[in-house]
Amino acid sequence: MSDIDSVLAAHADIAQPETTFRALDAALAASPGHILFTILIHHPALKESERFYSNMPGPYPVGGRKPVTTSLWMQRVVHGGEPYIGRTREDIREVFYDYELIWSLGCESVLNMPVRWRGQTLGTLNLLHRAGHYTEADVPGVKLLAHLALPAMALISRT
Repeated sequence: MSDIDSVLAAHADIAQPETTFRALDAALAASPGHILFTILIHHPALKESERFYSNMPGPYPVGGRKPVTTSLWMQRVVHGGEPYIGRTREDIREVFYDYELIWSLGCESVLNMPVRWRGQTLGTLNLLHRAGHYTEADVPGVKLLAHLALPAMALISRT
């Protein structure tokens, strides 16, 4: 079964959004790979993003929230709907306040992929790995898989 088929099969499970998010985790672990993987849901009215999935719930527990600010990263990813690739430790430090924790996990590169519907960002899939791991060549495949998160994200947004 392909990674796409696995995620689509997960859509049929009643235990949503967890089943879909776990299937996405497995698919993205296979390609392009990740050490840390989280899914954030954007709450525009609250001006916050909330972590709904984490493959490392110890350091990055579900339920963690962060403010949506006017930073360049937020403007690009959340407001503009564009993916972000950070390739180095310095890129991580520039974008994330918790960069030391990220580094401690062995992560020095990031690929953030927004999931958009009707002109709005519902959330982001966040893949982190060793330095220099992600390139523009990873974006199309991650974008396709990220959009398979849409039904689960829409379910959360309605609750």
